[in-house]
Amino acid sequence: MEQYHLCDSEYRFMQVVWASAPVGSGRLVELCREQLGWKKSTTYTVLKKLCGRGLLRNENSTVTVLAPREAVTAEAAGEFVDKAFGGSLPGFLTAFMSGRRLSAQEAEELKRLIDAHKEG
Repeated sequence: MEQYHLCDSEYRFMQVVWASAPVGSGRLVELCREQLGWKKSTTYTVLKKLCGRGLLRNENSTVTVLAPREAVTAEAAGEFVDKAFGGSLPGFLTAFMSGRRLSAQEAEELKRLIDAHKEG
């Protein structure tokens, strides 16, 4: 599996790109100023870094995505569970569910997901 480890600011940047790609680099500067409070130089620095790591492409001033949102998000979620809960998914779910109620439909959906990912 390809590794897409991103720091928080890079992840927020990717969310802007995913929401608008393909996007002109000038427009991306505007979006990052509006949504992230970034200066033009910050946007271009992060863009260059993520292009160098193979997550984005900037050709002819048009930014396109090379790293699928689902893969990057799955990796970030896994890193969070590893860091905060020692890799324990039940530990994460216990903390996440504290004080929350599931609808019957949500409970059924979670059961289906768990069944689909069970070993043998």
